Amino acid sequence: MFYLFHGDDAHTQKETLANLLAKLGDPGLLELNTTRFSGLVTLPALRQACDALPFLAPARVVVVSDLFAAKPGKPFLDELAAYLPALPEKTRLVFLEAQTLPANHALVKAAREAKNGYEKCFERPQGAQLERWILQRATQKNGRISPRAANLLATNIGSDLQILDQELEKLALYKGVGGEETAVIDVHDVNLLSPYVAEASIFDLVDALGNRNAKKASLLLQQKFDEGADPLFLFSMFVRQFRLLIQVKELADAGLNAPAIAQKLRLHGFVAGKLLQQSRGFSLPQLEQIYRHLLEIDVAAKTGAADLLTALTLLVANLTLAA
Repeated sequence: MFYLFHGDDAHTQKETLANLLAKLGDPGLLELNTTRFSGLVTLPALRQACDALPFLAPARVVVVSDLFAAKPGKPFLDELAAYLPALPEKTRLVFLEAQTLPANHALVKAAREAKNGYEKCFERPQGAQLERWILQRATQKNGRISPRAANLLATNIGSDLQILDQELEKLALYKGVGGEETAVIDVHDVNLLSPYVAEASIFDLVDALGNRNAKKASLLLQQKFDEGADPLFLFSMFVRQFRLLIQVKELADAGLNAPAIAQKLRLHGFVAGKLLQQSRGFSLPQLEQIYRHLLEIDVAAKTGAADLLTALTLLVANLTLAA
């Protein structure tokens, strides 16, 4: 058999592969019979790996990641498509592609037409579908989550299923799992334990600062204090946010757009776009001055010269003054 898993949902791709391999016997022996390639691979090397007989295992496994992102030429694709129907019976060849391949792609057509082929496109769920995924995933972990809490996770983390899965694992363990009496994960739990939600609230706070909205900024800060947020954690989020804003501002002034900034700083596209939008509320000298002030607060707090909670409150008040 050969399998083509493609699309931007790498998390479900890997889970599907893991489930497939779990059916092939002892994991240790199977790993000894597994060959992995990444990027462009020569056809002789691929054929050699596929044609090798398994040793003390029911199958030989070959996993090829992002081969087609490397854009192999038509002769390679034609030769590969011709070879795949003759794949040895005990070989399991799996292609993992992070991009969605078009229906007319040579390998998509080969996987759909060959008796020993299988093709599936994995795309990240969005909107209501994503929230349903969160609800179902919590159930799979023997936990339960409220629709509002699922919406909060979906809104602030987005469709990165690996991160969502990690957050749900943590939340389920926190609430206790198993049985009908399992406590429901609610909005308070998500606010308390998920750093991505905390980061989103910092985005909102910085938005208010950039817009010089003193009332909203003060309310958001007080809300974090009321929720029991650690002032040291909030301060670290402030430092990170303004450090990123300086970097984004410099790159934007150099002519880079949001996708280029995301690639340069290794940020999620949504985060880079949000930072770019926020950076327009400040000049570069203002951002540098704020960052220096944060350093002064850090030194004062660590030497006992200032209370961090009070310093943060004063910082927000000063930053919302009209420029």
